[in-house]
Amino acid sequence: MASSSTSEPHDDTSYVKMDKDTGAADATLIGKHCQLEYCNQLDFLPFFCQSCKKTFCLDHRTESAHQCAHAGAWAERRRQAQLARPSAGEGKRMRDLVSQKPCAAPDCKTVVGTSLVPGVHCAGCNRDYCLKHRLREEHDCQNLVPIGARPAQFDVAEQTRSAFARLKAWGAAKRETASRALPKPKPTTASARLVAVNKLKKTAKGDAKLAPEKRVYLYVEAEAETTTAKNYKGEFFYSKDWVIGRVLDAAAKSLQIENVNNQSSEERDKLRVFHVEGGRVLEFNEKVGSALVSGNTIVLLRGIGPPPDLIEM
Repeated sequence: MASSSTSEPHDDTSYVKMDKDTGAADATLIGKHCQLEYCNQLDFLPFFCQSCKKTFCLDHRTESAHQCAHAGAWAERRRQAQLARPSAGEGKRMRDLVSQKPCAAPDCKTVVGTSLVPGVHCAGCNRDYCLKHRLREEHDCQNLVPIGARPAQFDVAEQTRSAFARLKAWGAAKRETASRALPKPKPTTASARLVAVNKLKKTAKGDAKLAPEKRVYLYVEAEAETTTAKNYKGEFFYSKDWVIGRVLDAAAKSLQIENVNNQSSEERDKLRVFHVEGGRVLEFNEKVGSALVSGNTIVLLRGIGPPPDLIEM
């Protein structure tokens, strides 16, 4: 007599165990004979084939084992039942369809919102476009003011771009001025830089106790309107172990510039150090020895914001 077996999941096999859950409690009490012609074994835990609707023992429970006359019928019924189920998105619309209107691209005459051209909505500029102009690069999205946006947001952005443009032009002029100050026709040569640095060493001011090998000699300037001193330029040397923030404090004191960096949280009041040769605003925690070399020019600027890359070298 066949022994009991582990239960099989009903949805994944062609056979099911005949127990109380399947409505065949009598099978567990008096047993059922295997309906395979040459077997006829009595089994108290028989299996029911969902394809041919017959009962079989453990050894012949599969369709292949009893050579089922309707093999695959249970799988077909399950597939049809799955197809009859409503899909998750049936009856729902992901978003409203675009109504019929011309493509928002100025030179395009395509009508969007039709069955042939459904239209694509751009979330960046809040406009509807045809398939040809659906990409942001195709309709110049970055230069368009989104429909329904508040104008004040774009005034601020425009002011920021304008300020960076002015600072970029100013930095380029400073680099050009610095290059004309060098004594040789080719100021980028090593010999020209060496002559300029040697001249700077003779005039630069700083802590006399600082060892010569630790000194970095710099040209320091400030905007004329930010200083109370008559001369807003100077030549100084600082320790290569200092951070830029300490250089800023020392330079502001030497050029008589009001420094409220530790008192104000407003960026427009803060001083920043602009590196002319590097074309960028230096971080306060950068080391002098890693950011600057002797002969460089730094400028103290107020209200230019944290350090982005403002000038492409």
